[in-house]
Amino acid sequence: MSKEDELNSSQRQQGAKDMSTQLTQADVARLLHEPSPLIRAEVAGKIAQEIDNPNLTDKELTLIHDIVRIMAKDVETQVRQALSYSLRYAAGLPHDVALKLANDIEIVALPVLEHSTVLTDSDLVEIIRGGSHSKQEAIAVRPNVSENVADELITSASEKAVTKLMSNVTARIADVSMNKAVTRFEGSDVVKEAMVMREKLPVTVAERLVTMVSEQLRDHLVSHHELSSAVASDIILRSSERAIINMSTGSSTLEIEKLVAQMYSKKRLTPSIVIRALCMGDIAFFESAVAIMANVPLLNARILLHDAGRLGLKTLYEKAGLPANLFPAVRMAMAVVHETELDGSPHGMERYRARVLERVLTQFEDFNEMSQDDLDYLLEKLSVVSTLSSDGSQTTIN
Repeated sequence: MSKEDELNSSQRQQGAKDMSTQLTQADVARLLHEPSPLIRAEVAGKIAQEIDNPNLTDKELTLIHDIVRIMAKDVETQVRQALSYSLRYAAGLPHDVALKLANDIEIVALPVLEHSTVLTDSDLVEIIRGGSHSKQEAIAVRPNVSENVADELITSASEKAVTKLMSNVTARIADVSMNKAVTRFEGSDVVKEAMVMREKLPVTVAERLVTMVSEQLRDHLVSHHELSSAVASDIILRSSERAIINMSTGSSTLEIEKLVAQMYSKKRLTPSIVIRALCMGDIAFFESAVAIMANVPLLNARILLHDAGRLGLKTLYEKAGLPANLFPAVRMAMAVVHETELDGSPHGMERYRARVLERVLTQFEDFNEMSQDDLDYLLEKLSVVSTLSSDGSQTTIN
């Protein structure tokens, strides 16, 4: 036998010796008859230190398992609570004991439900279906919640539990379950906010949430999730509209600058979105977008964009790296914006957009240079705003 083998053998023997001095048959007998629940609770902690010991003999491991099974039935809540807390991370905890503790009252069950890897997905699903809200919430914050468990929480659990699930960055949630959550919790702001704040969100879910959440969360959806150009453009236009309406305060202009900066940092500030915004008459967003893309201060960018000689526009456009083939459309849109006055009537914004869109689409002849998606989008918006009646009865852009 090598020196290393002798050392390992000696360590195993020492571990067995230590174990035998800690938990003898006499100790077990004393434990079972110990009147003090405090002493029995302390023993639970000692057992937790030994149950995963690789040096235990089969006999010693069986002894420990027998003890924890007895303690899991202890009439004193304090003892069962101590056992659950002490063994919440134990890989060697017998499955039947883990399940018994998980089905106990909340104060006993929660540590095991939140942490124990011994519990199976089937165990957790059954507890979600028949458990209390507190138990559902404990399961929702477990590390690495599986797709099956997540789906059951979304199907059966409380609003608070589902909110915690959505905030659990390690939880794996299938696309179909995400869509189910949107449907079930359509009226819950806390669930929807937690969904929006997830690092990754299915595109289908993000686009459904757009119409359901606050303006601030819409901005976050644009800057952090993969939305279609059309949906992203519509959100941007709503943001720009707020800026124009509240221009006197300056606060909404700052909001647009912040939104543009977020989109740029996340590589969401595409040429398509920027040019669509301009063609819809949203000059505030266009100015901020071109400024950040060209790395030019906003005030300087505004001077260049509105240069009467148009040299400034071309220079800034090129510096921003926008498509050269669409520059004629941008130049036309800027000219129309300068010529089209935004009045202060209740529906002035809709009329303004209708005039800008119509003139851009009728005066820009080289539509072959524009992508079909961009052209379809602008034509669709033109058809919507053009239905505005003379008294301004239609006030929204779909």
